Amino acid sequence: MPMIQRLSLGLTAALLAACAHQAAPVAEAAPQPQACPAGLGADIQCLGGQDSAGAFYLIAMPKAWNGHLVMHAHGGPFLGAPTAKRVAEDLQRWSIMPRAGYAWAASSFRQGGVAVTAAAEDTERLRGIFIRHVAVPKLTILHGQSWGAGVAAKGAERFTAGKPYDGVLLTSGVLAGGTRSYDFRLDLRVVYQYLCHNHPRPDEPQYPLWMGLPESSKLTAAELAQRSNDCLGLARPAAERSAEQAHKLKTLVDVIGIPERSVQGHLNWATFHFQDIATRRSAGASVFGNTGAVYRGSADDRALNDGVLRYAADPAAVARFAADADPTGRIPVPVLTVHGIHDPIAFVELQSVFADTMAKAGRADALVQTFSDDREHSYLSDASYVALLDALQAWVTQGRKPTPAAVADGCRMAALRFPSSCRFQADYRPAPLENRVPARRGPG
Repeated sequence: MPMIQRLSLGLTAALLAACAHQAAPVAEAAPQPQACPAGLGADIQCLGGQDSAGAFYLIAMPKAWNGHLVMHAHGGPFLGAPTAKRVAEDLQRWSIMPRAGYAWAASSFRQGGVAVTAAAEDTERLRGIFIRHVAVPKLTILHGQSWGAGVAAKGAERFTAGKPYDGVLLTSGVLAGGTRSYDFRLDLRVVYQYLCHNHPRPDEPQYPLWMGLPESSKLTAAELAQRSNDCLGLARPAAERSAEQAHKLKTLVDVIGIPERSVQGHLNWATFHFQDIATRRSAGASVFGNTGAVYRGSADDRALNDGVLRYAADPAAVARFAADADPTGRIPVPVLTVHGIHDPIAFVELQSVFADTMAKAGRADALVQTFSDDREHSYLSDASYVALLDALQAWVTQGRKPTPAAVADGCRMAALRFPSSCRFQADYRPAPLENRVPARRGPG
């Protein structure tokens, strides 16, 4: 099959257009050949371009294509304008998919920030470009990684006419929805401020910490890192931290339940992404609150709970954010997930919320969750993803619903072709999210 296949005119084109749910009203230009990112090999050809909404995209086509397409929704989200570099980096990370024979396509999304539904629309627009200008796949899998798992879940439940997606693969997913997945980052801000008193400093304008930063703030990530280093010694070896820094860092890690290595990243997200949510997604109202949350793990929990700042979420803001960022579970096709048990970025307990969401939507039987004894978030192993894709493909095409044990066996088989680790734990079940993140009273 040629790499750029022009779809015929007439009835065929009309039928294909009808199958693309909510296709863009403007004709999308055909993708153009591009050099693939380093490391993909000569057996993969790349196409790319910029769609009508301004999103950059990249398509990888293996010469020995198996006829199946993976639509990838990337994590993050990143802030600022979209870039082609972002998509190239994703293709390098997920090169196992085209190397395993799958066509792969990903969008940079047309905007930065925490905009879930818009990102799902961008992914669906790119699927339309693929089928119009490249080829018509026999099977299409929607893959979401990290924050992109929420994007994929939203897209799979929203775009259903003509069955655009045959199955959904969600990896290391932020799947408790925007309204619950980030509660612990507000906890991080209030506990950090209780300990450090420098974000904001006493001589700076004060603001509610759920805001992340005031819209007018000029604080940079480097300046924030300097503040956290001053207080916690994050940039120093443990032996070089003062006793006060070591005590404060231990308190923060124990109370919030995150490893030292992820403190700065979460503090950044709780600053700059919270700013994006407050200024661009919630009309300046509070999406997050910690009323009723009880913090434990410090040397003096009573003093901590008496001393931290408290906020109540605004019901209308929560509802607006939920409409954009919370999955409903109404996904009409098979869903397969994987999550590292010790993931330092997206807690594994988020999966318990997603299982409840699918069950409440009457779709529990459409979900299989798998877990890996990994401490990483961004990538587990080549063999793991090949096994998951193989299992999802068999579920969709043959009706063979996988078990976690079968996926683990499949990983060991895949490792013969793609030597890498297999750490699936077939019997693992995640605890409720409340075991990791303190429960709080609802908005209002």
